Amino acid sequence: MIENKRIVFMGTPEYATVILKKILEKKYNVVALFTQPDKPIGRKQILTPPHIKQYILENNLSLPLYQPTTLKDEQIQQEIIELKPDIIIVAAYGQILPKEILNISPCINLHASLLPKYRGASPIQQALLNDDTFSGVTAMNMDVGLDSGDILGYKYVKIDFDTVVSELFDMLAVCAADLTVEILERLESIAPQKQNLSLVSICKKISKNDGLVSFENANNLYNKYRAFKSWPDIYLESGLKIKECTLSETNSINENGKILSIEKSSIIIGCTKGTISISSVQPSSKKQMNVVDYIRGKRLEIGDDFS
Repeated sequence: MIENKRIVFMGTPEYATVILKKILEKKYNVVALFTQPDKPIGRKQILTPPHIKQYILENNLSLPLYQPTTLKDEQIQQEIIELKPDIIIVAAYGQILPKEILNISPCINLHASLLPKYRGASPIQQALLNDDTFSGVTAMNMDVGLDSGDILGYKYVKIDFDTVVSELFDMLAVCAADLTVEILERLESIAPQKQNLSLVSICKKISKNDGLVSFENANNLYNKYRAFKSWPDIYLESGLKIKECTLSETNSINENGKILSIEKSSIIIGCTKGTISISSVQPSSKKQMNVVDYIRGKRLEIGDDFS
């Protein structure tokens, strides 16, 4: 019975925490947790544990915890061997598993896209950038390639027009948790399927520079806002961050960055194609503020250039 098999779990952010919590609730035999080392966070560089470690500590769970800086270390590999795992479950761990670990036992990865679409580091953001109407989670057998293993199962979610990245993360975490349990319950009867190589696409790690926007295409700007709302935010060449906005429409032709209307708590900005409604901004080194207060301070009026 799969319930009695020994599971090593590898994961780091909240996405992984939701999956681990579900596995523990179902009384599966998790014998150890591997997560990333604590990292300095914020301006004060306070050493902060990963989300999944915080969950373990806050709930006083007596689960052996490992935080290696690399899985290439032979001692770490030996420790995993000594744990005698029947299955290794990986969810947004943050390190590549070397073949030495892949050879210890079957490794199942919960990847937040519908593979082979969006292999790589930022599948959730990429789905929003591309204005996808569906996303999902893929369970796969891991191999030495980048998210290229055989598929064990899928689970889908619908993306609404105004879904932002944090919301999609939450939906996919629940989706992944449910899929993990489903896969574990019928693992021995699943026939893994090869990925369709003609449909492969790759998404890169997000950088701060990806948040730079201009008022060329309102729909593209809004999709960047949805994808990067948690980090790195979207910002103009001036450094002004756009913290809250909505897509007004996508068809009109306008002068790039021109203020078209000033409402009670928002402004309408023209894009070369379409218009965007902005309600909140954050100037460099200052706090977030209402955009109408911002333009009053800058003495900007209808017809002026906002960018």
